[in-house]
Amino acid sequence: MTELLTLGLRIRHHRTGAGLTLDELAAATGCSASQLSLVENGKREPRVSLLQSIARELGVEVTDLLAPEPPSRRAALEIALDQAQRTAGYTALGLPAVRPGKTLPTEALEALVGLHAELARRIDAAIATPEEARRANTELRGWMRERDNYLADVEEAALDALRWGGYTSGALTHRSVARIAEHFGFTLLHVDDLPHSTRTVTDLANGRIYLPPASIPGGHGLRSLALQAIGHRVLGHHAPRGYADFLRQRLETSYFASACLLPRDAAVAFLTEAKKAKDLAVEDFRDAFGVTHETAALRMTNLMTAHLDLRVHFLRAGDDGALYRGFENDGMAFPTDATGAIEGQLVCRQWPARVAFTRRDRTTEYHQYTDTPDGTYWSSTQTGTTATGAFAISFGVPFASAKWFRGRETTTRTTSRCPDPTCCRRPDAELAGYWSRHSWPSATVHAHVLAPLPSGTFPGVDDSELYAFLERHGGRGAPAPAETPRR
Repeated sequence: MTELLTLGLRIRHHRTGAGLTLDELAAATGCSASQLSLVENGKREPRVSLLQSIARELGVEVTDLLAPEPPSRRAALEIALDQAQRTAGYTALGLPAVRPGKTLPTEALEALVGLHAELARRIDAAIATPEEARRANTELRGWMRERDNYLADVEEAALDALRWGGYTSGALTHRSVARIAEHFGFTLLHVDDLPHSTRTVTDLANGRIYLPPASIPGGHGLRSLALQAIGHRVLGHHAPRGYADFLRQRLETSYFASACLLPRDAAVAFLTEAKKAKDLAVEDFRDAFGVTHETAALRMTNLMTAHLDLRVHFLRAGDDGALYRGFENDGMAFPTDATGAIEGQLVCRQWPARVAFTRRDRTTEYHQYTDTPDGTYWSSTQTGTTATGAFAISFGVPFASAKWFRGRETTTRTTSRCPDPTCCRRPDAELAGYWSRHSWPSATVHAHVLAPLPSGTFPGVDDSELYAFLERHGGRGAPAPAETPRR
């Protein structure tokens, strides 16, 4: 419908420009005025012969009439109003459609389109509840499991980018990242006043990517941040259409960054050799490419099934047992809520992600077998600490696959009966009998539990602070770099 309306408005634009009335053009082209009116209003598709006659009488080419751009600002507003009045959200209101005739001032048309845009924004914001976010994240996790956490098109895009950056082997250098950015028309700049709600900011007008200060020698995390920002351009992303689209884009750019930091061909070769030696280890993979333990473990989930025929699981949990992220295609049963979401669920106290915190020496990987209702699993776990608290990264496989990994000889073994509440969630009966009547704890309530899901084009970003930052650093400059089509 939009294409027909644009065509009709272009015909009307050229007709009025030629000084012809509807009746005069209709007579000259051998059709009725009512038929031509339907064409101009986007309600009927003209025959090719009629279109050729109209173009001839107006002194233009047929391609001029078929161009996809509206012929004027007012025409663009009329099209926007027509699209808005066709949405389910507006139709549900039961209000009449407004026809933008000649007597409707352009200012009124501007106001109507603006009101519709705000209505659409508020509808989107209302939809983006925490429950909606969890549902979208659960669907995305299921979509990735179907693909064994492997995205072939993003892998190829990363390999192309690495060639542009001059990568040969080993760890990816900051210089190579800068060359990749340069290939896409960007300069990497480090600033100390990034908006509080952002990790990076991309200035499309001036071709700049702003990053946190390069204060730590090596700054390995900065490579990942820069690559994620570049990834939006490489993968052809547009402003997200909703929270699900935002999550998918974030996943794809994180995947792209990992695929650049641990290139597929070099990474698979490294892992294949380690498997032959029955000496697979996350820590070796991590150190060979100079990345974080979590990045290395996640990257192994991308490659292990697709290239080494091993099914795996991965999780990150806090020291309180709360699950932050996870992936599995080996049957490991993560705790879920009624919607299937895993985020915030407590993992069993017998799982290595919890047991690892009881060790005195946490500098090395911890290995453990766990018997579960779904089978026995081997896992390697590394703990760490951030400003927000301690965490554990676990990477594991079913018992039969443990033979390929360093640490398989461990004798540490636990039994988990979860989700059976008698496993680790039900308190000791004697203790509960006394302390349930003699205690009154004050629970910690995390602010994010009560806060609404961040709204806006890019959820969680303070637009006011963002735009002030961009104006302060670059101002309104050249047009944005040309888009690179996604592979």
